[in-house]
Amino acid sequence: LVGPVVLWGKSIMAEQAASEWYVVRSKPHQEYSVESNLSRAGIEVLCPRIREVKRVRRKVQPVVTPLFPGYLFARFCLSQSRIVMYATGVRNLVSFGHVPAIVQVEIIDNIRARLQDGVVELKVPSFTRGEAVRIKDGPLCGLEAVFEKEMIGQQRAMLLMKTLTCQVRVILDLKSVVNL
Repeated sequence: LVGPVVLWGKSIMAEQAASEWYVVRSKPHQEYSVESNLSRAGIEVLCPRIREVKRVRRKVQPVVTPLFPGYLFARFCLSQSRIVMYATGVRNLVSFGHVPAIVQVEIIDNIRARLQDGVVELKVPSFTRGEAVRIKDGPLCGLEAVFEKEMIGQQRAMLLMKTLTCQVRVILDLKSVVNL
């Protein structure tokens, strides 16, 4: 098709040109339902996901969860806001006062650039047992330790720290540890 398509007296090209990205807040654990409902209504939706390793029922398993739990992005023009607001699973639009907050296209493009099949893969730093590491934040920031092991499914690391009199085991977030 070339040129605008007219439905019910409205030009679809004009609608798309005036559309912006907004943040939709979903009810708890309803992100995928909202994504499906809005997509069926013809609204462009972005619900980025993240693959993590978590402990589920005493087993360590890879799981895919929303990158922003409780939130997703939708592209529409404000004349379609009623469709969005009354979609099943939607709590509200993120707003400042009574005006929905517009998300810049560059932000959406940056998120999309990091997606692989709709999922963000985080690069977790890898350490070997006995490796010297530095703690980069928290109350122990700047101190050196020895990496002992990664606590799988918890994104935490067990470190050995030398104190004045003995060695102490410390458990920290894996992201708080960097190579020396």
